Amino acid sequence: MLTAAVSVALTAAGVAVAGLRAYRRRFLSATRWFAVALLPLGLYLTGLFPVARTIGDELADWATKLVFDPRVWTGIVLLGVSAGLLAATRWAGRRGAVAGGSESRPAAAGPAPARPAVAPAAGTPAAGPAPKRAEEAARAEQGRAGKPGKPGKAAKGDSGLDEFADIEEILRRRGL
Repeated sequence: MLTAAVSVALTAAGVAVAGLRAYRRRFLSATRWFAVALLPLGLYLTGLFPVARTIGDELADWATKLVFDPRVWTGIVLLGVSAGLLAATRWAGRRGAVAGGSESRPAAAGPAPARPAVAPAAGTPAAGPAPKRAEEAARAEQGRAGKPGKPGKAAKGDSGLDEFADIEEILRRRGL
């Protein structure tokens, strides 16, 4: 009988607070208060208070055993070791460090092409010839090496202007 009285009192107080919130035009807050206010009476009418009391008693017994029973501590340690092992294997699997996993994986296509860490500024020549144009640049360099009358040419890689010369040579050959 006491549980019924407490449930009705808590529901009435919650509905009153919800009414005050609605009066102040805070409808979202009023709806939340009303929803929470219905819980005690709903729990009483469905008969869940005895279940909650039983659950509370069992949790209190478990907590008492947790403090004083070494068997419970052993179980907690085993659960911790299990969780740690699962996390470690998941981490190792993602990193590709699992033993025997490298044979089942296909080989990579090759090393990644080298790229500069920072893109060159506008107007600054690129660090190297484009991969598609590597052969054309090599042919242009061979063609220039035997031609006299080009004074002041720096060796390849000494300045960034040699790439522009390569491009000019290619465009000249194509008539552009």
